[in-house]
Amino acid sequence: MTAAGDDSAQVHERGPARADAARARELLSAENLSCAAVHGANVLTSSNPGVSPLLSWIGEGQDLDGFSVADRVVGKAAAMLYVLLGAHAIYAPVMSTDALRVLSSHGIAASYDRLTPVIMNREGSAQCPLDASVVGIEDPEEALLAIRDTVAALAAAMQNAY
Repeated sequence: MTAAGDDSAQVHERGPARADAARARELLSAENLSCAAVHGANVLTSSNPGVSPLLSWIGEGQDLDGFSVADRVVGKAAAMLYVLLGAHAIYAPVMSTDALRVLSSHGIAASYDRLTPVIMNREGSAQCPLDASVVGIEDPEEALLAIRDTVAALAAAMQNAY
């Protein structure tokens, strides 16, 4: 999928899907968002960090069928959530190899600027805790449960820290 020595992958889309992907990428950078999803005139955006927008969309019953998405960082946890949301295509400046594998195996077009073996936590000291929570999980529904449990545990730990 990448040329030798090239660290980026490009998925060539046609027609409206290509325009949607371009618009999502523009919104991501121009609006300083964490993610943007575009399908024709339908646009969903968020500046909330991590997977919180994806969890909100899942909770609201949002369906991203046909949407092209641009997201700052996509690890395996986010990829599993995008599978559940039914996204058509995902672009991320940074994507993990596990995320690429998950998206590809579910027929979701994926492109990135930099492919990395592991998404690190915000401090850069360990693997992202949400990605760590889905290691060994291949079922997106099971991944959703693990992600929600981890988010709850992290929120509780933050509460107890103050």
